[in-house]
Amino acid sequence: MILDKYSLGIGDRFCCQGKAQLAALIKAKQQGLNITPVWNKSNREHTIIGTKPADTRKEADDAAAACRWDGPYFVDADHIALSNVDGFIESSDFFTLDVADFTGKPADEADVKSFIQKHKKYIGALAIDGIDESLEISEQQIEAIAKKFLLAVKEAGKIYRHIEAAKGAPAKPGSDRTGLRPDFITEVSMDETDEPQTLVEMFFILAAIADERIPAQTIAPKFTGRFNKGVDYVGNVTKFAKEFEEDLAVVAFAVKEFGLPENLKMSIHSGSDKFSIYGPIKEALKKFDAGLHLKTAGTTWLEELIGLALAGGDGLAIAKEVYAKALSRIDELCAPYATVIDIDRAKLPRPQDVDKWDGRRFAAALRHNQRCQEYNPHFRQLLHVAYKIAAEMGTHFSDALDKYEDVIAQNVTENIYERHIKPLFME
Repeated sequence: MILDKYSLGIGDRFCCQGKAQLAALIKAKQQGLNITPVWNKSNREHTIIGTKPADTRKEADDAAAACRWDGPYFVDADHIALSNVDGFIESSDFFTLDVADFTGKPADEADVKSFIQKHKKYIGALAIDGIDESLEISEQQIEAIAKKFLLAVKEAGKIYRHIEAAKGAPAKPGSDRTGLRPDFITEVSMDETDEPQTLVEMFFILAAIADERIPAQTIAPKFTGRFNKGVDYVGNVTKFAKEFEEDLAVVAFAVKEFGLPENLKMSIHSGSDKFSIYGPIKEALKKFDAGLHLKTAGTTWLEELIGLALAGGDGLAIAKEVYAKALSRIDELCAPYATVIDIDRAKLPRPQDVDKWDGRRFAAALRHNQRCQEYNPHFRQLLHVAYKIAAEMGTHFSDALDKYEDVIAQNVTENIYERHIKPLFME
């Protein structure tokens, strides 16, 4: 399986908006832009909501059939580890290998020495097209990088080979299927670490991935700045733009240098709503003729709440109930996402005030429109992590999604197409 140049992670907490999500990609296709949909959902999200990986597969298949989608599409086992991958193997054909927990833990000393010996030829000044200054590399740097990242990449190799054994390995040289990829897409995720990777670190991480024979088609590094859930990028946009361009240059160089898949591309996690950096990303992609995988999972759940609010009646009542309960359980809901949210509790509205809002006011506070004075990013971030409340409502919530499908779908499609696809790939 080969992932096309542009792909969008369109996770869906409740597996109800597949057709509406796909409608946005169909609109892009009608404009001559091909984007591959990837339905992604993590083990944490399945556990909180009470769904299973098979539910995500069914949503994707049903949406593709209903919309007569004739392009490729995938189901991503998002942020999986060796401890939970087995539950995803049957239903998934895209695997995001999350090995951040192994970063910084020392690899076997013999493995570190072997890695240094294999890559000693890069010691000195390394010139890479697209980067103004040569990378200065010392043996001490290679050793430090190996000690920090090698165990994590080796763990990714273990997960990959475990999946490969179950889903089919690439052909051996000399067989009739030489050159074919395994029957799934592999991403290596390094984004949930404390510090962004330097360019030299990125280069040797890719070297280690190649050494492990992981045919990664996407890699998710840690970028500078804050990628908080559901809100805009927080940080120096100029610095990010330079870093992103240089990362693209390193990836392009490493593909040729280490024999990695030619379509290897950057993956941006928590990529929804990062409007201030979409312009620089688009320009960098053009400059390097590079691809991109952008994950936008949680934004669809927020559009469901917006649709319910705009529907009025019991839809609005449900949206208000979710907020009131979320506020009362804020510590519990925020704990799993503490590193990717910044909520000023003093700026959260009181439930008794929200109770007086009409649907338009609720939607305005929640919808990510920075030009709107009523938009509240703290309100939005809290509701982003509050999907557990809706899951606990059971059929009361799911029946409302069915009842107000039309207004919800309109918001879901518009959000993906107008706020994400167009500024990233078209405008």
